[in-house]
This record gives sequence, C-alpha cells and structure tokens, in this order.
Amino acid sequence: MTPRLDFTSEAFFRDPPKAIAALRASGPVVATRFPLVGDVWITTTHDATAQVLKDSTIFTLRKEDGDVAGLRWWMPGLVRTIANNMLTMDEPDHTRLRSIVDEAFRRRAIVAMEPRIRAIADGLADELFANGSPADLVQSYARILPLSVISELLGLPVADRPRFIAWANAMSSLTNVVSFFRLLLAFRKMRFYLEQQLQIARERGGEGLIAELVQVEREGGEIMPDEMVSMVFLLLAAGSETTTHLISGSVYELLRNPGLRDWLEEDWSRVGLAVEEFLRFVSPVQFSKPRYVRRDVELEGVRLSKGDRVMVMLAAANMDPAVHDKPARLDLERKPNRHMSFGTGIHFCLGHQLARIEAACALEALFVRWPKLGLAVDPAQVRWRRRPGLRAIARLPVAADGRGTHVAAAQMVPERSLAQAD
Repeated sequence: MTPRLDFTSEAFFRDPPKAIAALRASGPVVATRFPLVGDVWITTTHDATAQVLKDSTIFTLRKEDGDVAGLRWWMPGLVRTIANNMLTMDEPDHTRLRSIVDEAFRRRAIVAMEPRIRAIADGLADELFANGSPADLVQSYARILPLSVISELLGLPVADRPRFIAWANAMSSLTNVVSFFRLLLAFRKMRFYLEQQLQIARERGGEGLIAELVQVEREGGEIMPDEMVSMVFLLLAAGSETTTHLISGSVYELLRNPGLRDWLEEDWSRVGLAVEEFLRFVSPVQFSKPRYVRRDVELEGVRLSKGDRVMVMLAAANMDPAVHDKPARLDLERKPNRHMSFGTGIHFCLGHQLARIEAACALEALFVRWPKLGLAVDPAQVRWRRRPGLRAIARLPVAADGRGTHVAAAQMVPERSLAQAD
C-alpha cells in the first residue's frame, strides 16, 4: 500500500530521503494525491523519471485539445496566459519558443558573466550584516543574488528590484488554493510590468535579454505577444527562485556539517564538484510539471492508462540507490554524479550554467568574507516553506561570529570531511 505523504509537511522537507525511501518501497511509479494538482502518478526511480522526461510522445504536457496538464478548470485566464510558456509546451511549439530564447542567450554569453556575478556576490556578502547580526541569509543574500543577476541579464532597472523580491516572496508562499488566489494579484502586477518593459524595448531598444528577444522577434522569430510576456516572466521567475533555495540549502548543509565546510574551504577549486552534490542532495525542485499519458503504457512494470497524469519526482531520482552509492549521505566528492536536478530530454533546464555559476560564486564569497559564519539557531529550529514541489528554507538566521555555536554534537565531524566518512 502506498504511504500517504504530505508533500508540504515539515517532516517531508526536513528529511526527504526517509519519505522517498518509503515511497520507493511501494514501487517505481506510485499513485498519490498532490496539492493543487489532484490525483497523479509519481515516479520514484531514476530510470522511470528519465523515461517520462525523454518520451515526449507518450508523456505530454498538454492534451490533444491543448489543455495544460497542471491547470485545473477553476484556474483563471491570467494563470493560463502566464503558463503558456515553453515549459508547458510539447513539440513543435516547444522548439519554436526554445530556439528564440536560445538565440537570445547565445547573444549574451553566460560564462562571460562570471566575474560580474562574483562581484555582485562579494558586494552582498559585505553587506550581509549591515543591519546587525544575526541576519536572515535567505532574504539578505540567497534571494537577492539570483534576482540581481537575472534582472541585470534581462536588462531590467536596478531600482525595480524591490518589486521582484516582493513578487518572489509571494510565489514562495504558494501552499494551497487560498494562497494561490492571493498570488493572482502579484501575477497581475508582474504581467503589467513586463508588458511595459517589452514595449520600452520595442520603442527604444536597450541592453539585456529583453532587448535581444525583441530583436529576434523583429528578425522573424515566431512568437505571439502573450508568449513573449510569458517567456520573460519565466526567465525572471525560474532564473531566480530555484537558485535562491539551492544557495540557502547549500549554506545550511555546510553550517551544520563543519567537516564538509573545512574540506571546501581548504581549496575553493572544489566548489564546482560541491555544487553538483548540493544540486543532487538539496534538490530544490522536487517535482516536474504534470504530464498526460497519451496511450496505455507500462512504465517500469506499472500499467498506466490513457488520460492518467504523471509527475516525475526529481528528488527521488536523485536519491535512487541504483544510481547513487549511499544516496542519503551528502558527499561533496561524489563522482560521477548523475543527478536529475536540471531534468533531461527536450526540457533540460535552459539556465543550468547560470545556476551553477551563481551557486559557486555565492558560496565562495560568503565563506571567504565571513570565516566564522554560523547558524544563529539550532538546526532543529530551521523551517521550510510549505510550498509543494519546492524545497525552500523559509528563514535561515546566521551569525557573523557564531561558527559551531549551534551545531548539534552528533553532527560535528572535527577531523575529516563527511565525504570521506562511512
């Protein structure tokens, strides 16, 4: 019998490997009920996840009539407009939109932005305790860094960043139907703002991805006005939200595991390897968007019927013992690391390079600037947002001179990295 899990509970977010192991014991694909989505199958293994993500003929994001799998009948038209982006598109529309944003990205070399990203991270690290210690690392650092980078990349005014932070907080607070309707006001404001910015770019040109998208549009790119708004909305939201929680989750793990932190601080050239493991272990994006099953099919021995909906559980794929040795252990030296945090198939994450660079710069800037950084609360007091599908620390109080103060004795590893432990 499949365990009934609350995918928004503190227990689930605090210890995902335990809940995931219980789910996987019921099979590689299990039937459950997911908040806002309803009845759905979810995958619990790496292979089942990969099969669903790669087979875009059987597992589609839309029905034959164009309805998006994740939308419910009661959701208003505004949500449908915003959801009309390449993440909810099947072929050929997905390639049509992806090619437009790929072209815009090619004109703005992401790797070349690393020095600028590092400078932003250094500046934010310097200001972390400007209002005193302790500080909330989520709001004062992890959220501002990716929002600053993506808004700069898009070419949005620096003065508007407080708006983006307010909207991002509203999106993070989505937990149920009530909060969903509260979010609609933020959506309306975001849509109006982005329409204005696109119009400014059409009239005056400018620097950044928005101007590049407008130029591609002028050169014959096939994109409708609503699709353009949804594209920029997606880039702004997806380009900041998940990286926020990758950064805060990674810092949390380092602060409560001193051995891992020491290992990383000995040689910052290791940070790229560490980020890959944080992507796997933290898994800020826990689930994919729902997909429709277009015909009766057997998935890893489980029979799914035409019309069923299935969601891949990326966090479960990342904890699959068939792929990862001792998956419940955080191992910063893990190689190879076949995590699925960016997905696979045609919807492989467009911003994977940017997220990796931002996380690496954020960690190095923070710990170099504040070598005595520590949790200002006991790890047991840290809480996660009750947002289904996203593993997001709500607040992470840190102290400038509190290294080790609040680390439980059982978590102390004084002599060697946990990556070397059994």
